[in-house]
Amino acid sequence: MRPGAVPLETVVFEYGAHLDRKAHVVFHTNDLSGLIRVMAQLASKILYYLYIKQGQIMFIQTEETPNPNSLKFLPGVDVSPDGPMSCNNQDEAAQSPLASNLFALEYVNSVFLGTDFVTVTKKADIAWEIIKPELLITIMEHFVSGRPTIKSDQVSDLIPEDEDEVSRQIREVINARVRPAVAMDGGDIIFKKFENGIVFLELRGACSGCPSSAYTLKEGVENTLKHYVPEVVSVEAI
Repeated sequence: MRPGAVPLETVVFEYGAHLDRKAHVVFHTNDLSGLIRVMAQLASKILYYLYIKQGQIMFIQTEETPNPNSLKFLPGVDVSPDGPMSCNNQDEAAQSPLASNLFALEYVNSVFLGTDFVTVTKKADIAWEIIKPELLITIMEHFVSGRPTIKSDQVSDLIPEDEDEVSRQIREVINARVRPAVAMDGGDIIFKKFENGIVFLELRGACSGCPSSAYTLKEGVENTLKHYVPEVVSVEAI
């Protein structure tokens, strides 16, 4: 590199309509806005993203979810290992520099930070092909910067000290058998309370607003809970 030259950024794309037909495109540029425009042209076919800046490497995969308005980003590093965080507005995102940066984009409707992934839910009136490049740049730059994803004073969902035995069993089943499955689709299901045979759950991430969430609750979660906890009659989302 010439003395005084601007450090280049490198982005490697592997793209193709099918896994057996791939091509690689490598960009070396210091024009990030120009790069975003190029990314937009390839966004619908990109399978993974490799971001290199000043010797630092960021590898991000994206996965579609059952919710057409939610997309899952896997940066290959811990995101929120101490517990998931769900943000539905800028105020709720204040404890997360990453979520705050994502909410600065006007088309972002909600952000969910999982153990090793980020789920972004967009507004329904804009296409992923248009916004995916800017989302990727925002996520890439956050992790490459080394800044914390969640501030240290963020408090996870607390378990009530006086929780009854049935509620404890329900929570254990959900944590062991339900949450890992929905996390694969970029979402989360949180147990809130158990009253009169009804389990009340909060849907987060890709699960919130998903067209198939009602089916998942009844055919998946409800049947699982009834099998392991006979006191359960039904489940409802709140």
